[in-house]
Amino acid sequence: MPAAAAPFPATPDLSVPVSRYVTQVNADKSVTFRLFAPDAKRVSVITGSSPDSFVSHDMSKDKSGVWSWKSGSLAPDLYEYYFDVDGFRSVDTGSRFQKPQRQVNTSLILVPGSILDDRAVPHGDLLTMTYHSKELHSERRMFVWTPPGYSGKSEPLPVLYFYHGFGDTGLSAIDQGRLPQIMDNLLAEGKIKPMLVVVPDTETDIAQAIPENFPPKDRRKTFYLLNAKAADRELMHDIIPLVDARFNVRQDANGRALAGLSQGGFQALFSGMNHLDSFGWLATLSGVTSATVPDTGIARQLDRPEEINRQLHNFTVVVGEKDSVTGQDIAGLKNELEKKHIRFDYKMYPGLNHEMDVWRPAYAEFVQKLFK
Repeated sequence: MPAAAAPFPATPDLSVPVSRYVTQVNADKSVTFRLFAPDAKRVSVITGSSPDSFVSHDMSKDKSGVWSWKSGSLAPDLYEYYFDVDGFRSVDTGSRFQKPQRQVNTSLILVPGSILDDRAVPHGDLLTMTYHSKELHSERRMFVWTPPGYSGKSEPLPVLYFYHGFGDTGLSAIDQGRLPQIMDNLLAEGKIKPMLVVVPDTETDIAQAIPENFPPKDRRKTFYLLNAKAADRELMHDIIPLVDARFNVRQDANGRALAGLSQGGFQALFSGMNHLDSFGWLATLSGVTSATVPDTGIARQLDRPEEINRQLHNFTVVVGEKDSVTGQDIAGLKNELEKKHIRFDYKMYPGLNHEMDVWRPAYAEFVQKLFK
């Protein structure tokens, strides 16, 4: 006789407002984390953005089956968290705001009051472009932010190409990086020049470089370089020509910037050094570098410091002080740039790890340097 199926999960009392059992930001900028899980034996909320900064907070259950824990007042920012439900890692099922990842396991909550907010300012448009990549033999998608009122009829605008990090998707730069809000707000304050921001997918998903097929400890041996070479071909032969044809943009090196974070920082370094004459501005934000993923093209260009100094108006390198993921990468790159007298802007963010609290402000600082 077949075993009986497990009963359906319990549902909250339909006479109770949803606000009573979902996570919320309070008036004093504290956050009350909630999860409806009446049959769970133990639930905790884990806050922080990386294993180095995770903190577990035990939650308590009320008679209706809602687990909760209240934080203290928080500084305005976008925070990451997830729930541990009897040993199972869970996103917040009461929130639509999840971290855009290839394997989604983290939720986000915004405490208002910073440059990350949707303010009452003129807003740019965020376009989703689906295209065929001849280089990758696949259908691909990227995001393009255009400044408020952009029609393509005025003078050509410069372009920033920005790559997200490992394990995320292009939406990470949009939803978690808050690029549209940062650009809207900085432009409204007169701190940046009008420009386009193009966000491709850092992962190419070619057969030889599907990230899920590589054990984490082996990624630097083969995956990063295989993917970077494919993404570089896509950038130079598919993406830039498509943007040049679709939008009224500058097509000179001084009108193009390239940046990225973590794995995307390696992509920016790879393409920036291998095609130095195509870009006038470059940034790697906590990026993997050739210190751990050697590339002959990067090495060859770094041996020509005069060319780099002549070509790049700005070369930005940033890292969190406690970054255990790419801290050695950035330290190696910094040492090489200094030894070869290559000009660059360097910033270490005190007390921070491999996290968005480094990358969002670093991005905001970098775009304020561009095209001026």
